[in-house]
Amino acid sequence: MRWILYPLILVVGLFAIGIAVAAIVLVLTYPNLPSLEVLTDYRPKVPLRVFTADGQLIGEFGEERRNVVRIEDVPATMKQAILAAEDERFYQHGGIDTLGMARAAIMNLTSGGKKQGASTITQQVARNFFLSSEKTYTRKLYEVLLSFKIEHNLSKDQILELYVNQIFLGQRAYGFSAAAQIYFGKPLKDLTPAEAAMLAGLPKAPSTFNPVVNPKRAKLRQQYVLRRMREMGALDDKQYEAAIKQALVIKRDASEFSAHAEYVAEMARQITAERYPDEVYSRGLRVYTTITKADQLAAYTSLRRGVFDYDRRHGYRGAESFVDMKEVTSDQDETLDELLADISGTEDLSPAIVLEASTKQVKVYRKGGDLITLTGDALKFAARMLDEKAPPNKRIRRGAVIRVQHDDKGGWQIVQMPEVESAFVSIDPYTGSIRSLVGGFDFNRSKFNHVSQAWRQPGSSFKPFIYSAALEKGFTPTSVIQDEPIVFPASVTGSQAWEPKNYDGKYEGPMKLRTALAKSKNMVSIRILQAIGTHYAQDYATRFGFDAEKHPAYLTMALGAGSVTPWQMVSAYSVFANGGYRIQPYIVSSIRDEKDQILAQAQPTPAGNEDLRAIDARNAFVMDSLLRDVTIYGTAARASNILKRKDLAGKTGTTNEHVDAWFCGYQQTLAGCAWIGFDQPKNLGNGETGGASALPIWIGYMQKALKDVPETFLSVPEGMVAKESAGGKGPAKEFFYKENVPEEIPEHQPGDAETKAVD
Repeated sequence: MRWILYPLILVVGLFAIGIAVAAIVLVLTYPNLPSLEVLTDYRPKVPLRVFTADGQLIGEFGEERRNVVRIEDVPATMKQAILAAEDERFYQHGGIDTLGMARAAIMNLTSGGKKQGASTITQQVARNFFLSSEKTYTRKLYEVLLSFKIEHNLSKDQILELYVNQIFLGQRAYGFSAAAQIYFGKPLKDLTPAEAAMLAGLPKAPSTFNPVVNPKRAKLRQQYVLRRMREMGALDDKQYEAAIKQALVIKRDASEFSAHAEYVAEMARQITAERYPDEVYSRGLRVYTTITKADQLAAYTSLRRGVFDYDRRHGYRGAESFVDMKEVTSDQDETLDELLADISGTEDLSPAIVLEASTKQVKVYRKGGDLITLTGDALKFAARMLDEKAPPNKRIRRGAVIRVQHDDKGGWQIVQMPEVESAFVSIDPYTGSIRSLVGGFDFNRSKFNHVSQAWRQPGSSFKPFIYSAALEKGFTPTSVIQDEPIVFPASVTGSQAWEPKNYDGKYEGPMKLRTALAKSKNMVSIRILQAIGTHYAQDYATRFGFDAEKHPAYLTMALGAGSVTPWQMVSAYSVFANGGYRIQPYIVSSIRDEKDQILAQAQPTPAGNEDLRAIDARNAFVMDSLLRDVTIYGTAARASNILKRKDLAGKTGTTNEHVDAWFCGYQQTLAGCAWIGFDQPKNLGNGETGGASALPIWIGYMQKALKDVPETFLSVPEGMVAKESAGGKGPAKEFFYKENVPEEIPEHQPGDAETKAVD
């Protein structure tokens, strides 16, 4: 019996020693485990989020993209998918799944290493909050002990809620709610079983099973989770088959938001960071801007169309670059994607590598595996660069990198990345709230915000402020001024002789002030400024928000030789739109905390408050009338023709040598300003005036923004006298300050004759 008894005693003794050691370890270790305060007072890093006024997400800033969700708001399908993938017996075990650990141990022993894990959801929570991911027995011991402590202090739903919100799921997504938005563009509650299974498969290996990066592996993992859901009874056979067959639409661009408002989001970020610098990217602050999704979409679309139209007018410049095709063995070679990896694209400008090229057909590879064959009209724009005589460094041939874009019919066409820049901003002229803002052609290409940061010459778009000053000096819409050449000798200028010219080089003799503004006559503007005084005009312009030092008191001010930003210009034109009040533009309406409590709220002072009075209401009324003529028969006549409205007002602007092109204008409820030019100032090209280049952007926006908005006009203010017009272009009645009523209205002048307005 001894040979049986002794081994038995030895086994029992070793078992007892093991229990004793475990007990000692537990006694010594358990009290030293970290506090669970980080779990019981869960404060995850939630990024700064920026929204439109109508609640659409347009920006997110922070290392971790997370939407915290309560467990009761997690749909049953999502819970079941998580349990099927990670911990089927979560609601039955006490933190450690002994059966799972036994299976893992057997697998590891038979495979000769620590390859198989059996972590429960509770263990993953312990690891994510307190421990590293290294696979050591010491770390595993702490993980087990922490799991017991967590289970002892928290309910199962509390533990699952922590897991649902904290787990990393790839694409900078932390938590399933954020992942639902990032991968599928929808809230958690709207996920189908197929989509829920795809997300539930990610925690095991977020990079390996990422549907954006590895769609095939992700699909296999999803199918495994769906099978497990059926085995658990979460899906019946019919639901399982439907989920397996469902074609998932994965968002390819994780940074995609509801509207292209990157410049607005960045402005909101800067404003918030200045006010709350310490926790701006982790506290979960919510910033609501003043823009609306519809307005922003209209502005973005119109600006890009305007830039593309300009670009096409000036021809195709040739291949963007060339790549080495020696290693490419087929049209679907993975090397092609690698060659395109560092070439940025936008939603409407896709980079592509030319595989074959002739004058009749071009075959290209587009990132993602698309093979596109271009023929006929799709080649017209780039035709001259398909010719063998084209410069070798620009000719479209195998290995050339070009851009392709969908045309209006859904096909593909060759395009190019425009070099020109543009900006557009619109505003409510009564409150100052910004309705839309596009700071450049492509935020990813240039973060420079041309609306608020670009100081450019306004050209003739500055003339209305000179004319407004003239009205206060006794000029009227019927005042007659000579449109004739003028020369200023060096003795007058103090440097060298100056001989300004009209844009078209033509002179029409005497004309009324109204006509001169509509036709944008430089000689008339100079004579008006000369009459009222440059220093007076310089000071007067500050009423509209312009900086005096940016507009030196020289006669060149009449031609817009100073410096402005589109932000200043849209605010200044608002003064005419709202009856003479200088409102303060603003783009952030409120900042809220993670509980949606208001931390800061904009409190704009609207037009109508006499503290904001900038110019006489009569002045604003007359200027409105003058500027409406610009859009009816003047340099911006296209606006009224296309929009079929008579309540539009504004002014074109073209600077010397066609460097900058502008149109700033308004309807009583909405003001907007469009600019186009190069970052490094240079000639836009002959004929590229404000009316040709900038005005179409403004019109495109207003077509959408003013739809169903009735025509409105300023009311006649007190202190004005109406007299019948002498005929010709313009209103049937002219209005005058009561103290400046002429005895009789001048007859129709030679320069008032109908001629083509330019500028």
